[in-house]
Formats: sequence, structure tokens, C-alpha cells
Amino acid sequence: MSLPKALVASDLDRTLIYSAAALALTMPDARAPRLLCVEVHESKPLSYMTETAAALLTELGDIAHFVPTTTRTRKQYQRINLPGPAPEYAICANGGHLLVDGVSDPDWHRSVKERLASECAPLDEVRDHLEATADPAWLRKHRVAEDLFAYLVVERELLPEEWVKNLAVWAENRGWTVSLQGRKIYAVPKPLTKSAAVREVARRTGTSLVLGAGDSLLDADLLLAADRGWRPGHGELAEADWTAPAITALPERGVLAGERILREFVSASTGFGTGPTAV
Repeated sequence: MSLPKALVASDLDRTLIYSAAALALTMPDARAPRLLCVEVHESKPLSYMTETAAALLTELGDIAHFVPTTTRTRKQYQRINLPGPAPEYAICANGGHLLVDGVSDPDWHRSVKERLASECAPLDEVRDHLEATADPAWLRKHRVAEDLFAYLVVERELLPEEWVKNLAVWAENRGWTVSLQGRKIYAVPKPLTKSAAVREVARRTGTSLVLGAGDSLLDADLLLAADRGWRPGHGELAEADWTAPAITALPERGVLAGERILREFVSASTGFGTGPTAV
């Protein structure tokens, strides 16, 4: 009988992988870490991790069930080329799609759609509100993701803070939540969660230890569902000084935070299932 493995569910953007703008390389150039490009978009490099982080992720894939857990659409996720073994499971669209060997589980997606239809305002209502209230002066793109949620791409320096606050109140009354991440404002149904999909993967793998990491408001439920979790020193959760009993707030920011998170994952996963109390 094979030994049980920990389940490691981690957000990707600004948690494990970083755009050039998010790297936060504050050290002298000569001391900057070597970087590995893990995403190319329109023939241009887009996302990176340190080479050390890449080696840690490869090690993690051998000793744990590593489950990328992202708000990205399936198409956006599939252009990422992570090092290490291909994950058996991945969670996309904030839990709307559970990929099994790269293919969305239709039963899972159907159950999610049914829950959204019964528990929150419809996507069309939210999309129409965003289109009616967003100012062209700072709005750059409006997108609907997987027919599940909506997001805006904005000029952050021109975006009025009051508009975001008002949107959050409006959305709250309709069963939706708002998250500001870099140049994107997400409007996501509250029942659409990463944690629900992670619990399903934990059930399928039979694990009794779930580890998690994330940086944004949309990762809070994931972290609360984990037995142990980590958040970097940047992002929405850090800005709000958010924490919980099983969560470690790391001081590292930028791409070095991703490296630290992977060190913690490997350390916590190593030897799990081999001790006398393993089940």
C-alpha cells in the first residue's frame, strides 16, 4: 500500500510565479537570483520564478500532491509551464473548473454552476453594473471568465479608491465579492471558492494533511481550509494584516516569497505518512 502524501494547494500569480513588475528585486543587481521563465504569452516572457524555486517545486511534485489553485481561466493556466511532474489535479477559475490530467471534470463544473444559480445574483447583472459604472478614463479592458465571473483591467494610478469600495458594498448585497489584484479588479460569486475544490481533491486523494498558500482576498478561504498555510509579505492579505491561527505571515516579498513558500511546502511535506501516527 502506498504511503499517504500531503496535498499542497497553492495560488500561482504573485504567490509562486511573478511578472517582471511583481518580482520586487530590491537587492543589488549582482546579487539578484537567477530566474526561470515559466510562462510565455504572445511570444513574450510573462512570468518567472527563481531557479531555486523551480528545483524546490520539482522536489515537491515527487513527495506531495501538488495542486495549482488559481483564478486564471483554463486557457490562461495552460500557457504556464511549471517545472516538475505534471500535476494530476489543478483548480482553475477560482474553483469553477477541476482539471483531472488537464481535462475539466464535467460533474464538478455542473455542480458549481447549479450552486451559483441558486445562491447569488446572476453574472449578467454584475457585468452590466461594471460596464455602467466603470470610467473609460481608467478602464482598459472588461472581461468575463469562463461564464463564471467578471474582471476589469484598469490603470491603477487613475482608479478611484472610493469606486472600488462602493463596488464591494454593491456586490456584497448580491452574494458576490470584489478583489483588487495589481491592475485587475475581480468580481466573483461568493459560492465560487478555491476551498470547495480543494476539499474535493483531498477527498479523492485520501490525504489528511492540506497545505496552502496565497496572497489575495480570493485566497483567504483556501488558507482557512488548509491545515497549515503561508502568505507572502505583499498582496491584499498582507496589506490588510490578515492572519489566522494556522497561517504564517512571511516577511519576504516578490519572487523571493515564492521561493520561501516552496521551502515551507517541502519541509512540511517531507516524511508525511512515514511516522508512527500516519493513517
